Amino acid sequence: MKNATVTAKGRDNSMNSHKTVLVRASISFPSHLYETLEKIAKQKKVSLAWVVREASERYAADETGKSGNRRKRTEKTTRRST
Repeated sequence: MKNATVTAKGRDNSMNSHKTVLVRASISFPSHLYETLEKIAKQKKVSLAWVVREASERYAADETGKSGNRRKRTEKTTRRST
């Protein structure tokens, strides 16, 4: 991995012993695309990061023919902090 920070999210407990590993990436968008993604995030009341991850997962699934490891959208994971 080139210039990526890897962190483990979540704690090990008896109900869910797997950890989700997140990799932080810095991505540049054309301003019109960024504005569109922000609008989508506000409409859905989710973070911009969630929109980008969701779109990336769908794109990867389409390209590879796999459903991937998409998480279900829940109130806890989709609410934006204000």
